[in-house]
Amino acid sequence: MRSQDWFSNNKGCNDEGDPQVVFNVLDAMLNGSLERLKSMREGISSIKAGLIGRVMNVSCAGYIAIIRDLCLVGKLGAALWLRRKMVQKGFVPDVITHNYLVNGLCKTGDLGSADWLIREMLEMGPSPNCATYNTFIKGYCLINDVDKALFIFATMNNNGIRPNRVTFNILVHALCKRGLLENAKKLLSEILEDDDEKKRSDLITSTILMDGCIKNGDIVQAFGIWDTMSQKNTLMDAIAYNVLIHGLCLTENMKLAYSYSCEMLKRGLLPDIFTYNTLISGLCKAGKLYEACHIHDVMLRMGVAPDHISYKILIQGLCAQGDVFRANDYLHCMLKKSMVPEPQVWNLIINGYGRCGDPDNAFAIRGQMMSFGVLPNVFTYNALIHAHVKVQNIVGANSLKKEMVCHGLFPDVVTYNLLISAACNEGRIHFALHLYNEMLGRGYEPDMITYTELIKGHCVMGKMNEAANLFSKLQNSGLAVDHVPFQILIKKYCIMRETDRAFDLYQKWLTRKNVGNDFERLTRKNVGNDFEPCI
Repeated sequence: MRSQDWFSNNKGCNDEGDPQVVFNVLDAMLNGSLERLKSMREGISSIKAGLIGRVMNVSCAGYIAIIRDLCLVGKLGAALWLRRKMVQKGFVPDVITHNYLVNGLCKTGDLGSADWLIREMLEMGPSPNCATYNTFIKGYCLINDVDKALFIFATMNNNGIRPNRVTFNILVHALCKRGLLENAKKLLSEILEDDDEKKRSDLITSTILMDGCIKNGDIVQAFGIWDTMSQKNTLMDAIAYNVLIHGLCLTENMKLAYSYSCEMLKRGLLPDIFTYNTLISGLCKAGKLYEACHIHDVMLRMGVAPDHISYKILIQGLCAQGDVFRANDYLHCMLKKSMVPEPQVWNLIINGYGRCGDPDNAFAIRGQMMSFGVLPNVFTYNALIHAHVKVQNIVGANSLKKEMVCHGLFPDVVTYNLLISAACNEGRIHFALHLYNEMLGRGYEPDMITYTELIKGHCVMGKMNEAANLFSKLQNSGLAVDHVPFQILIKKYCIMRETDRAFDLYQKWLTRKNVGNDFERLTRKNVGNDFEPCI
């Protein structure tokens, strides 16, 4: 249009025009269009490159986040596959992401893959840091391969990485677990000489070392470490006190454990749930259930809420001493606080009622257990069967065995031992043998209690040949035989006035290593008494 206007204004051309002029105009127009097209293409290319770079950066960050999430949920195969795809595209994840991968591999015990990954980091990048090696060392300590952990510790300096106090603490803890306390002390001295946070690392590592001494039964050395920390005016924390109180409770030195818990309060350190649970456990083991229950009340007054472990320890201790009614009270305390106990706690109370010969309350607890959504297991049924056996209700006990099968649970050796014992006590030796054969048919191996109950049942019925055959089977079974079957047979032979056979059994018992005096003591103790083997 411009060229047409230009020619139309040129009066001398008479629409014929000059060909050279027309060519020059068209050439200029074409060059201008090509320049504009070139600049447009360059602009589009730069914008596209910028967009691609930004998209790649965003996708790379997303891949890294996905890798870390996969490691946290244990899907390490997918995480390693995604890392490999990133490396193939030229994007290497950072050291933190690699640490996630190393940590996940070490937790699953795949130390070979973790070693391969660290070697690849050393070759391709990013370079491992101290946290990488700490995780790797801890992985070997978890599988109790302390020698390999120490080897990795020795190679850290070769790779230009300086161990920190976390490294030393991991190794000190591993050495203490293996009982290598002297080696742990050497590492402790290295920490104290080389650590900037001397007081803090002294407390942490000394606490680990003290815990190791306690677990190895050396409470004296643990006190020595405690005294050393006190002389250095180390500011103790609640963890250090809990470790010491735990050691004192293990040695049943409850007075001293109380005194250190009081010292915590004087220093402004409030005892936590671990402190109270340790005291409750120590008191229950020492048979001081009244004091243990008092600690529970103290916890409530101090604002520390008892947890599942607190109630489990109390219920277990009370049931062991036969105070099942008080144990049931603590069960109700748990339920009021919306704390549904695990099956073991319910089974403890059911078994407690069963041993007291109270099947009604035992079944009531079973019903309550099911109402809270906790399904009975084999131990629950064994406790209920024991309750029926205590009141000599063998029919009810056997019906529970059938009920187990209907609920998809299979009787175990304890179930059969309880039923065989009940049958033998009632003189139903044929039913006891039927249970014995059924037990063998299910693939269970009889234990010493099974043989002892059957020997006792045959002795009661006067079938001494069958009892002697069972005793021979027991001796040839490879099981550890105690004094009970010997005593049952000897007592029966003495009643039958077959003193020669009784004396032969007595001689066999004496030939067993270090049992003669024990047998004589038990025989004199049980003369004239009816013997009832415990299950």
